Amino acid sequence: MIKIFVTSVPVSDQQKALQFYTDVLGFIKKTDVPLGEHKWLTVVSQAEQAGVELLLEPMAFEPARLYQQALKEAGIPWTCFKVEDIDQEYQRLCELGVEFSIAPREAGNVKIAVLDDTCGNYIQLMQEL
Repeated sequence: MIKIFVTSVPVSDQQKALQFYTDVLGFIKKTDVPLGEHKWLTVVSQAEQAGVELLLEPMAFEPARLYQQALKEAGIPWTCFKVEDIDQEYQRLCELGVEFSIAPREAGNVKIAVLDDTCGNYIQLMQEL
């Protein structure tokens, strides 16, 4: 059996990303290992601290940077995070100054919203209906 252990989101600045993903989104820093000019820097959900880690991956590879830029210009989220109450989370994040490209709306059997993570990505939030 294969399990997802780490997944990643590319970020333009690891420290800025760490602040946003912990102080704003509410994740917890799990791993912080220096590797030259960058770090192996991961965060986890408060609800699943032994679960999948999100690597805040530095954008040091030009083709990846171009891909990230193309996705954002097209309005496509890099990844999706699940929330219990999207309207409540949207309100909380707006009060913290987070910018959304899509306010909460129904899409089939889910409700979605898309935020800007300030580090080069759109991130989709999703609530099951």
